Amino acid sequence: MAQSLELLLIQFLMPDNDARRQAEEQIKRLAKDPQVIPALVHHLRTAKTPNVRQLSAVLLRKKITGHWGKLPPNVKQSVKAALIESITLEPSSLVRRASANVVSIIAKYAVPAGEWPDLLPFLFQCSQSSQEDHREVALILFSSLTETIGPTFQSHLVDLQPILLKCLQDESSSRVRIAALKAVGSLIEFINEGADVVKLFRDFVPSILNVSRQCLANGDEDVASVAFEIFDELIESPAPLLGDSVRSIVQFSLEVCSNQNLELNIRHQAIQIISWLAKYKASFLKKHKLVVPILQVMCPLLTETISGDEDSDLASDRAAAEVIDTMSINLPKHVFPPVFEFASLSYSHANPKFREASVTALGVISEGCFDLLKERLENALHIVLAALKDHEQMVRGAASFALGQFAEHLQPEILSHYSTVLPCILNAIEDASEEVKEKSYYALAAFCEDMGEEILPYLDPLMEKLVASVQCNQRNLQETCMSAIGSVAVAAEKAFIPYAEQVLELMKSFLVLINDEDLRSRARATELVGIVALSVGRERMEPILPPYIEAALAGFALEYSELREYTHGFFSNIAEILGHGFSQYLPHVVPLVFSSCNLDDGSAVDIDDSDSIDNGFGGVSSDDDTYDEPRVRNISVRTGVLDEKAAATQAIGTFALYTKKSFAPYVEESMKILVKHSTYFHEDVRLQAIISLKHVLAVVQAIPAEHIDVAEKQKEILDTVLNIYIKTMTEDEDKEVVAQACMSVAEIMKDSSYVAIASYMPRLAEATLILLREDSCCQQADSDSDNDDGEVNHDEVLMDAVSDLLPAFAKAMGSNFEPVFAQFFDPLMRYAKVPRPPQDRTMVVACLAEVAQEMGAPFSGYIDRVMPLVLKELSSSEATNRRNAAFCLGEVCKSGGISALKYYGDILHGLYPLFGASEPDDAVRDNAAGAVARMIMVQPQSIPLDQVLPVFLRALPLKEDHEESMAVYSCICKLILSSNPQILPLVPEVVNVFAQVAISPFERDDVKTQIGSAFSHLISVYGHQMQPILGSLSPVHANSLAALANKR
Repeated sequence: MAQSLELLLIQFLMPDNDARRQAEEQIKRLAKDPQVIPALVHHLRTAKTPNVRQLSAVLLRKKITGHWGKLPPNVKQSVKAALIESITLEPSSLVRRASANVVSIIAKYAVPAGEWPDLLPFLFQCSQSSQEDHREVALILFSSLTETIGPTFQSHLVDLQPILLKCLQDESSSRVRIAALKAVGSLIEFINEGADVVKLFRDFVPSILNVSRQCLANGDEDVASVAFEIFDELIESPAPLLGDSVRSIVQFSLEVCSNQNLELNIRHQAIQIISWLAKYKASFLKKHKLVVPILQVMCPLLTETISGDEDSDLASDRAAAEVIDTMSINLPKHVFPPVFEFASLSYSHANPKFREASVTALGVISEGCFDLLKERLENALHIVLAALKDHEQMVRGAASFALGQFAEHLQPEILSHYSTVLPCILNAIEDASEEVKEKSYYALAAFCEDMGEEILPYLDPLMEKLVASVQCNQRNLQETCMSAIGSVAVAAEKAFIPYAEQVLELMKSFLVLINDEDLRSRARATELVGIVALSVGRERMEPILPPYIEAALAGFALEYSELREYTHGFFSNIAEILGHGFSQYLPHVVPLVFSSCNLDDGSAVDIDDSDSIDNGFGGVSSDDDTYDEPRVRNISVRTGVLDEKAAATQAIGTFALYTKKSFAPYVEESMKILVKHSTYFHEDVRLQAIISLKHVLAVVQAIPAEHIDVAEKQKEILDTVLNIYIKTMTEDEDKEVVAQACMSVAEIMKDSSYVAIASYMPRLAEATLILLREDSCCQQADSDSDNDDGEVNHDEVLMDAVSDLLPAFAKAMGSNFEPVFAQFFDPLMRYAKVPRPPQDRTMVVACLAEVAQEMGAPFSGYIDRVMPLVLKELSSSEATNRRNAAFCLGEVCKSGGISALKYYGDILHGLYPLFGASEPDDAVRDNAAGAVARMIMVQPQSIPLDQVLPVFLRALPLKEDHEESMAVYSCICKLILSSNPQILPLVPEVVNVFAQVAISPFERDDVKTQIGSAFSHLISVYGHQMQPILGSLSPVHANSLAALANKR
């Protein structure tokens, strides 16, 4: 074989393509025989040309795995010896590297089996050789071996560290230094969390930094680039490898990114390190007081301008903006002051790049620092709106971007400035610059979406400009305008009807576009038709829907993922307006939804065959041998497919929700998809799967269980859904997904009989307890994080949903909930302790109120532990906290019975200020009234009614929180109907309150019916005495009261 193989190898390297193909076929045939291994080794050592020796090594790497176990021991030994000789004696560096890769593959099997005991000693000896080539290849082999026997090196780190440190500092060879850097990087994933090992690894950092600085000074930026790759690995490592070295890494990165003499790509790498630290190790930046130093570099970088021939994707100003954005999300309180100061100082700067940087900075922090920016909104708007009128286009463009960010993230406070903001946006969309126009339409879309009736005075000028712009010839501008029209339609609701016909007619021309470059516009138009349909309603849309539905269905044939994504959204909207009427379309649209859900993920796997492809050996590496072990270097996912899957997964739930029983034929396939998508790699798809599972379950539960198979199917799907939710609660890494699972569990508890879900309660309770203790996967903080400064932020996304689970348990379990609540109580109360923020405390108080409401008398055992917190919250500076505290006190008194009596005096004392003029919030006063009403209803003899009732009645009628109406007005009616002596002197005030309730459009009929009964009782008992009181009422009030009395 050896002789024929040599000829084939030479033939494969010929320039003649036909000869190459013939050789490749023959090589593939011969490679199926284990004897190909010694033959290839022979040519690796004896072939005259380096290309043949290298090709032999490449083929060895491809075939060694499949044949190694079939080789006799003596052949294995000769193969290993030949490879070591090749590494040490081979003059060609390419052949040495290819041989090192073969050693790595063999080591995977030989080292664990004890068949190659002298490999590691050889590696240590070679790395300390006086020959540069030997040192380099030893380090390359070391890096390669970590891919196959990496854990083996953990026990040798103490011996390895000084060798690697020495190689890092090798002054005579940059090749050795680079190889040493890569070797250090390859070790990171195998470092465990043992303190000694971590310290050894941290000791590498100063040497890495020293080498990098020297090389940058000498113009050798490749080495510094490798160093940044190492730092990237350090940041992502689960072991706490950074430690105090984070300070020196940040300092080096800031030196590099601020040095305008360096190439853009190395500066960009440096900025990326800061960005990763901000994203994954924010607590380190805070602990080491690095936030301000970083921002002192990043903010000025926003003012940089790149030349026309440089890559804009690497631009420092763009990268710096991303860093500031990330930092603001993770460290808002620390980022806001320096950035706002920079913006305030720069917005009037003579240099337009500084003015642009000023508003860009405000725009990028608006998501993370939304609370702080809301407090300074007046000042921030002054800066941005002034920039919107700047004579420089770049400044106006940045201002329109910032305004869009404000509109998106500073809701609802930004809406109170609509009279100032909207006219400025209307002016900006007339800008001479197309870029400014487009960004202004984006700002308009974001601003209008959350407006309500405030938009009505602006509808005509807005729609006039939007309709005109959507008819221009620029696709980008048209698409942004469509988005803006959609936002206007959402805000205007029925007031959009006069504009709907023209908009829908305009969209028809977009819905027939078929050229690839136009399909994004078609997607936007499809989305807009669905939004307009929601605004104008079923009555007007249903008759004209068919052509739009046909166009939407036809779009699926165009093979454009974004169009399919928006079309799923379109049909979801149509299902919402048609309700059960959408059932006729299910046979047409559900298969399309399933098709999108089952699409290939589009993973693009890049196989690292650099040692073969780079040297013309690509043909051999395409071999289909099942034993090949290519190394995966990179995985990427087409985001378009991901978004389409998310939209399609959402559509399953929407169709189920609105068509109900008609969706039953599609339940089985839907469940298969949703079960699979509940563990999908991306959280957007998982989130929609978690939501949709609840709606599909509801479809099944709505089917009458007249047959045993239906009942069994209902039980089976409930079991599947709850098991997924329980697993998600503790194992999913995304808080929003976990929060949705919690909300869905709470809904299922409320909608299902206790018998149906009783067997799941222990596991649901355990999952809830894990979340309350912050021990779930999604709550795990950086394992690299040291003690923080004690600052804790309210986890609005997750913990509000978790706390809502407790009342759901209480409602489902009733008095059986007490033993479970006993487990929940201490973990829940921990959220009310220092240093927890006010939002956490009020979350706890609201949760306790609802639990007391559902749990009833057993809650009395917790009153002594709850009352100090709730009474203290009555005097909170936050209105929400006072409101929830007042509500909680009422429910606790209602459920606590005698146990709460001793606190009545303290409660009334705490509630009294909430009835006064110093209380600015109507909802707080309404809840205070609700609390007093509940106390009177439960223990009227324990309340000094002569003092309480006048204050109580002066706070009525309720102004905002009408959920308190039944409690408040039932209390008054009960006192009237029982002829309580303390209420009788206050009948004029009572009648006045009744009259206002009678004409209120916000009060429910059952509340008004009760008032009618009480008022009728007053008339029948006190007759003529009521005439002066009635005479003091306006005719409208008197007539409304009389009408209520006559209804009974």
